[in-house]
Amino acid sequence: MRGRGCVLGLILSISPAFATEAIIAPSGQTVTLSEILLDENPGELWVRFRFLAPQITPGPDAIAPDTAIADMQVLCDDLAAPYLVDNAIAPARIVMSFSDREVPFGQPDPDATQFFELFSLQDGACIWEEF
Repeated sequence: MRGRGCVLGLILSISPAFATEAIIAPSGQTVTLSEILLDENPGELWVRFRFLAPQITPGPDAIAPDTAIADMQVLCDDLAAPYLVDNAIAPARIVMSFSDREVPFGQPDPDATQFFELFSLQDGACIWEEF
């Protein structure tokens, strides 16, 4: 397949609960899984779990980046890792991303607030990769 990333598909096709229900993260913020992408553009397989997280919008009640990162760790451990193991997907990296609004993959949006964290999958667990 060609292109920046190829869509694996909304998780709706495999597990409807993930795609149709809001997820309450440990911080209390509500996030929604918008898509999962398989991306081989970095030269190896990266799986991107993209979440809509409106509470990261800047302002007095915004979820702070450190808090969002902790939420990403839990979502990676509790949602992404089991999904990858269950579907026999062995990526080199897992990218967890939060965006305060829908942004098409690979397209800039200077008004959007977005957080990204990189993980590897080792023995079914997500290991944070500092980059």
